[in-house]
Amino acid sequence: MPESSRSRSLISTAVKVDAASEAVRIKEAYARRLQNASDHRYSFLDVSHLSRIQEIERRMLRVLKRARCADLKQKKILEIGCGTGFWLREFIRWGAEPHHLFGVDLLEDSITRGKQLCPAGVQLKVADASRLLLPTAEFDIVFQMTVFTSILDSGVKEEIARQMLRVLKPGGVILWYDFFVNNPRNRDVRGIRRKEILALFPRCRVHLERLTVAPPLARVLSRISRLAYNLASAVGVFSTHYLGTIQNQ
Repeated sequence: MPESSRSRSLISTAVKVDAASEAVRIKEAYARRLQNASDHRYSFLDVSHLSRIQEIERRMLRVLKRARCADLKQKKILEIGCGTGFWLREFIRWGAEPHHLFGVDLLEDSITRGKQLCPAGVQLKVADASRLLLPTAEFDIVFQMTVFTSILDSGVKEEIARQMLRVLKPGGVILWYDFFVNNPRNRDVRGIRRKEILALFPRCRVHLERLTVAPPLARVLSRISRLAYNLASAVGVFSTHYLGTIQNQ
């Protein structure tokens, strides 16, 4: 085997090993989170959670409109780390067709539950996003929500970014939502800042805006009024997440 081919083979093997190790770590982290999480924080009866979801929805629709993706009826959409498919179901509510929606997630339990909740036609699979067995240039929108901050291995992040770009159609859009600040109470995640996003998607047009009020403050403001939360969100200095689009040049 030529030296260059041998080197590529070794790199590929190393990435697969790292991806497998990282997948195990992520599964263990989510298992701990499920054991320790307070379910009420993620209930729509919790006013701060409801405010956050409504804020994301409003801003996401605006971002899709700006990217000329507001008409979702004919768009093929893939969500990386789809969980139980909550946001895929939101895309249906916004006009997407179920048979155009695809989701992958590492957690088998999440995919099983997602298949129970999602309409027939939505395709959900247990899969590692760093090794997508999907056709090249297949999707109009590739969406990720708080996936990259759950990955600590930089090589795995790079491979997932490459896979997302590979399956994206020419002129397609990566829809991004993730936090850029570290959570001192959760060592299983790490904030991802603009500079790192730009490095993961070189030669791409990246548009990011800040949103999502920091949870401790959000809980206080939401109890005061929706207006108080919305004002803090509009100011942006209290925000912890980026929402935006990534497109090939």
